[in-house]
Amino acid sequence: MEEATIWVPADGDTFVTQDGFIMNTFGYEHPSDRVFAFLKYIPAKYKDLFNVEMLQRTWKFGSNPLTSQLFRAEKLYTAKNYQTFIGAFRGNFANYLFFDQTRGKELITSPLDRIEQVFVPKDRLVWLQNLKNPDSLQAHAIKLIDLVHKESGVPYSDLGIHGSIALDMHAPESDIDFVVYGSENFRQVEQTLQTLVNHGTLSYIAGNRIEAARRFVGKHDGKIWMYNATKKAEEIKSKYGDYTYTALAPVRFTATVCDDTETMYRPAVYKITQYKPQDVQSEVDLDKIPLQVTANIGCYRNVARTGQQIKVAGTLEKVQSNRDGTVFYQVVVGTATSEEEYIWPI
Repeated sequence: MEEATIWVPADGDTFVTQDGFIMNTFGYEHPSDRVFAFLKYIPAKYKDLFNVEMLQRTWKFGSNPLTSQLFRAEKLYTAKNYQTFIGAFRGNFANYLFFDQTRGKELITSPLDRIEQVFVPKDRLVWLQNLKNPDSLQAHAIKLIDLVHKESGVPYSDLGIHGSIALDMHAPESDIDFVVYGSENFRQVEQTLQTLVNHGTLSYIAGNRIEAARRFVGKHDGKIWMYNATKKAEEIKSKYGDYTYTALAPVRFTATVCDDTETMYRPAVYKITQYKPQDVQSEVDLDKIPLQVTANIGCYRNVARTGQQIKVAGTLEKVQSNRDGTVFYQVVVGTATSEEEYIWPI
């Protein structure tokens, strides 16, 4: 694997495996020999093994014949598709599966020794800025990130480029997908984008209430952009194996967000208060315990700010520290076991 000795996997990093799979790193806590990940692009050679609806267009990565035609699932993060992917890996690439003892479930990963190339957004921005002859989309991406940098004051070293541009596999119609490192930087960029929208330099796209709440996608000079956040190294407080997670019961409730410090990340963490349980079947009294909502699904990042209300459906988990035995509870949205898990802004 390229740069295996220095790569510290962070959410949103993209990598290519020896089998031609292109995957996105999930989260910040990983076993020593592998990385939790989502499968994003599938080589045409293996398309029929993954029995899900695919987008009509195809992609090409690099010069490897295995990645000369790539497909992508129409819906990446549904529980049904995730389980279908697990079944396909189990029957054909079992080494990509890992039984996570801390969660008591099988999850999709990539062994480190199967990874050929890694694409870290902040490093790919440096690559993009150093191109001698950028094409029109690359030039547009540079222009947009220059604007964000200038108006927000966030240094280039805390910005990155993601998606197909980062992998140099974009088409003229591709989106500009950029990354902001650090929660304070993210809030600064968020405010800056709103100001640029107010001045007419940018515009938001809000096709549904989640997009309207998140305000993470828009247009600049006719080109669609989107952005997300990644933790800086000093913001990562725990490592794999620090906690054990025990699923207790499905729950639904409304609540008020009391801390939005980590709501922009994946997993997104919403500290909540004043929750009102609905249809709860659990031995745990939600009214009497500190509680947080943890969203593994990217679209539920940053859907509410401190003081705002949310409607939640997910799985109540007991979380126990393996260091000192302390216990807290969380409701997880995105367990890959049900489609009826969500966070809706009220």
